[in-house]
Amino acid sequence: MALLPSQPIGVFDSGIGGLTVAHAIRKLLPHESMIYFGDTAHLPYGDKSEAAIQAYSIKIADILVKKGCKVIVIACNSASSAAYELLTEYVRKDIHIINVIDPMVALVLEKFPGKHVGLIGTKRTVQSDVYSRKIHEGKKNIHLHSLATPLLVPMIEEGFFKNQISHEIIARYLSDESLKNIEALILACTHYPLIKNEIESLYKGKVAILDSSEVVAKALKQHLEDQRLLNDEASVAHHQFMVSDYTESFEASARMFFHQSVQLERHALWN
Repeated sequence: MALLPSQPIGVFDSGIGGLTVAHAIRKLLPHESMIYFGDTAHLPYGDKSEAAIQAYSIKIADILVKKGCKVIVIACNSASSAAYELLTEYVRKDIHIINVIDPMVALVLEKFPGKHVGLIGTKRTVQSDVYSRKIHEGKKNIHLHSLATPLLVPMIEEGFFKNQISHEIIARYLSDESLKNIEALILACTHYPLIKNEIESLYKGKVAILDSSEVVAKALKQHLEDQRLLNDEASVAHHQFMVSDYTESFEASARMFFHQSVQLERHALWN
């Protein structure tokens, strides 16, 4: 069945982090409808096994496909590293899958050849070595310095950012020896744009802070244009929010990002 421009974009993440990507998509593509799935019952993905993340991702992709999405955005670094190839095979190229890693790697290869680049992310993303491998394959002599920062996602999910607690935790991580003398820092988790201002203030403009939300939104727009699936400007966007378990923090965050009342639809991955 041929895809239509009027079909929605599917976006998923373990929780509120992917809302940063959804927000960037909404800003760049205001006429596109979205279905967002937050797997709040299993967050964070960063400390889950690859097999578990793959199982969650397949279930969510199945829901988004049945909902008629024309493209699916994996708005999570852990799921992008663990499940992207599997999901691409699962949907059998009927629906394009966009991950958050490849657009960022392309940006780094273009803008920072021969430079020292830092990366902070979940244990799963750092241990997967996916950024290091892909950047090395680009042959631009980029030196990548990766650091797992496991406290940041639960801190953000609990609303602890832009305060003294978050400032001290972030400062402790960024002072790690492995991140010394870097010229750019990849925020390899879609939660981290929520603390981007705090990170920038600690570096005082001396390090370029790279967050994937805008980069991914631009990659999505390019794909829709290439496939003639960009929605008509006369269209009115409708957004649907699904969660595997209800949480007040998710509802509040979705309302903050989309500046509208939000009705969550609970959809357990397993009955």
